[in-house]
Amino acid sequence: MTQTPLLIVLLLTLSSLAYHFGRKRAFAVSAGHTRTLHSLPAYYGLYAALWAVIPALLVLGLWLACEDTVITRLVVGSLPPEIASLAPSRLNLVLNDIRNLVVGNIVSSEPDALIVAAADRYRELRGVSTVALFAVTLGLATIGGWLAYGRIRPEHRSRNAVERIVMGILIACSTIAILTTVGIVLSVLFESIRFFQAVPVTEFLFGLDWSPQIAIRADQAGSSGAFGAVPLFAGTMLITLIAMSVAVPIGLMSAIYLAEYASSRVRATAKPLLEVLAGIPTVVYGFFAALTVAPFIRNSGGLFGLDIASESALAAGLVMGVMIIPFVSSLSDDVINAVPQSLRDGAYGMGATQSETIRRVIFPAALPGIVGAVLLAVSRAIGETMIVVMAAGLAAKLTANPFEAVTTVTVQIVTLLVGDQEFDSPKTLAAFALGLVLFFVTLALNVLALYIVRKYREQYE
Repeated sequence: MTQTPLLIVLLLTLSSLAYHFGRKRAFAVSAGHTRTLHSLPAYYGLYAALWAVIPALLVLGLWLACEDTVITRLVVGSLPPEIASLAPSRLNLVLNDIRNLVVGNIVSSEPDALIVAAADRYRELRGVSTVALFAVTLGLATIGGWLAYGRIRPEHRSRNAVERIVMGILIACSTIAILTTVGIVLSVLFESIRFFQAVPVTEFLFGLDWSPQIAIRADQAGSSGAFGAVPLFAGTMLITLIAMSVAVPIGLMSAIYLAEYASSRVRATAKPLLEVLAGIPTVVYGFFAALTVAPFIRNSGGLFGLDIASESALAAGLVMGVMIIPFVSSLSDDVINAVPQSLRDGAYGMGATQSETIRRVIFPAALPGIVGAVLLAVSRAIGETMIVVMAAGLAAKLTANPFEAVTTVTVQIVTLLVGDQEFDSPKTLAAFALGLVLFFVTLALNVLALYIVRKYREQYE
């Protein structure tokens, strides 16, 4: 709905007015002696503001979620029986034409009078819905703010009420985050189960051939497909290993230099420049890998008689490592700076040099955070897609040779889900199985990080 931003601005304006008048009433009922109030005047204002905006926003969200469904049903009910009783697929085409007429887009065919009339009906219902939504939400905000305003008394526990409301909001947000995660996991799990009903788990996890193309006819070659994902896992690990071989040493050494050796002027200049790498779009890195790094590696290998493919794991891994350097460097730098200065002073007081202090005191104390930064970088490398597509190719090869073209799990997920797909085919369902594997890999990395953090926290706290 195009009017939604305006409505939200109006609700926030009413909430601000409720805060102002609620706070003003708190001063009025206390006759200027705020010590007689149970809470600070700001809490009375917040109490009125929250009562003005929260119920209205809840109604707004519910209304927007149900509006299109209700309007569609009303429009379908107004259609002639011969159209309303069409099969769902054909009825959806008719509804798409009606919606396109409403918004002014091109329709699939020349609309007849019934479709035009239905579009007018749809437009009329949407206008009525918009007016009703404004009236209901603004009225509800006004009533809520007025009721809260009337409750303001010196003995009213506004601070407790505001804290309960904020606690409820925080719990609701946490619940939404948890339910979203559970929903994602369950959706991937259910589709993966459907895939494993057609393809054995052992073939998927231990098969050495990946060719998910399903033929249309049974007599065509490769009609059953090959879903051995080992080449994808191997390609993912190979590129990740190359990327981390670049990112971890450079990122960690730059973090140590910036945190312990660099002057404040150098640090203020170098750290923002280094973090600029994190803001470059991955497609730009992909262009750089495909047009600059890959030809350079191929030409350099030719000078030594090496046969290097135009798309290779080495090119993708090197550029991906450069992209990941800021993740390792910035997080490690923050962790190293968080090490208490007392540890440094104690080491210097015992005669340790600066390098010895870094190696034997600062680095072990910062190790949990550094491990977390490295694992975050590993997750980033595993999930990268564009660089691999443009620099490493789509060939699913089981090889440990970095000079050959390989592919990764994420690239195959994108390839399998591009375009219109039938979600009853093992070819498409294979993407969910690959996603489930990535989920468990990420979970294992998080568990490993927690184990390391807990181990070293016990040692240094």
